Amino acid sequence: MKLIVGLGNPGSQYEGTRHNVGFEALEVLRERLKFGGFRKESKFKAEVSRGEFNREKVILARPQTFMNLSGEAILALKQFYKIGNEDIWFMYDDVDLPLGKIRIRESGSAGTHNGVKSILQTLSTQDVPRFRLGIETRGQSSPVQQDIASFVLERFRNEERFQVRDMLSEAAEAVVLALKKGLDEAKAEFSS
Repeated sequence: MKLIVGLGNPGSQYEGTRHNVGFEALEVLRERLKFGGFRKESKFKAEVSRGEFNREKVILARPQTFMNLSGEAILALKQFYKIGNEDIWFMYDDVDLPLGKIRIRESGSAGTHNGVKSILQTLSTQDVPRFRLGIETRGQSSPVQQDIASFVLERFRNEERFQVRDMLSEAAEAVVLALKKGLDEAKAEFSS
């Protein structure tokens, strides 16, 4: 069984923002896997979609706790389904990657990302696979001196949406490949 989580903030005011590309990537993945729509499940503090792929049960989840408490939703799902940390994968926005780039890592620190900090603290490990989605363009279309908090809550500019759409599609393909052939295979093909 795999638990695949997209990080973001709930509410229409956050739709289309850089901080919500994890939610968007998970929606693209859900469509690619042909799973049913997301349903809010309060016991998990998340919107959840379930299905089967490659003869394995897969749970897709979008925490509704707001980014900084993402670990709460993941822990509730982990404990209920008795899922090991290696079978919890998450997708999130990363300001340290150029816009449109994807990196797959099996462990590592949270960097400046509070949602990732919440997950790693809650699970008491840094060994959790993640799909990092590049959102950084400061200095190109955004001011270099802009603080990270306001930058990640901005919506993508029209000229950036093409790159974002391609990245979301690639992220879904990377997860599908990882489900079929493992994380190493996906890292070799998609991490740049």
